[in-house]
Amino acid sequence: MRTLTDALAALGGVASSSSLRQAGVSRRNIKAGVLDASVQRVARGVYALPDAAPWRIHAGRHYAVPGCVTAAAEAGLWVVRAPQMPHLAARHGRPLAGCVVHRSNIPLTSLDIVCQTLRCLPPLEALTIAESAVKKGLVQLPALRERFPALREKSILGLVARIRPQSGSIIETMARYLLEDAGLTVELQVNIPGMGHLDLLVDGLLGIETDGYAHHSTGSAYREDRRRWNVTVVRGFPTLRVTFEMLLSQPGEFVRMVHQALATYRSAR
Repeated sequence: MRTLTDALAALGGVASSSSLRQAGVSRRNIKAGVLDASVQRVARGVYALPDAAPWRIHAGRHYAVPGCVTAAAEAGLWVVRAPQMPHLAARHGRPLAGCVVHRSNIPLTSLDIVCQTLRCLPPLEALTIAESAVKKGLVQLPALRERFPALREKSILGLVARIRPQSGSIIETMARYLLEDAGLTVELQVNIPGMGHLDLLVDGLLGIETDGYAHHSTGSAYREDRRRWNVTVVRGFPTLRVTFEMLLSQPGEFVRMVHQALATYRSAR
């Protein structure tokens, strides 16, 4: 049987008695943990580790749990930026100081979390989360579409229609979104003979490869990356390299760069 403190740690430091029971902790162990002060009861049926994050304890006292972008980050989904304050979900939906509260049934499903982000976040930030959830198999596209039947949410359905599960990374999704919004045609994971798959191909002419630090962590990865880049040039697909930081802080500059490159290579043909 799992220990109380291990279970609480795995659940973020704060959890309800029902969540602890599902994690394999007995009622007897919960009572014993309160008596020996290894855990504290912060509300009826809600328990916390003494060193749990203050915002989590605050949430637990009001029967709220991580929701929306906060829950998405904890689930390992593609989050563009951390929120300025925690996003929570609670059945009561009442405001809590220092938090954004979403009214919702508890416990949350992955589908609930994605729907909250689509209603709450700017389109680009919502798309990256939704796309990663679909890519990871946590959410099915038909089920996601069914959650937005109201005409007033037509714009959200339009965003859902832009989900491409074959996207390889958050950088690809961000770049594609920005370029499509600029009226350009973007293909994903285009096969280039001798090179493999190009991350993005814009207007059938310009390649986009996304740069992440993890891809260059070894010398062999660095050399393979350069070989692939050279092949794209030889095969007639000039390629730009973009980073997460560029897309986040200079999206307009990125789009202008792509337009300039397209104009240059069209005139050279």
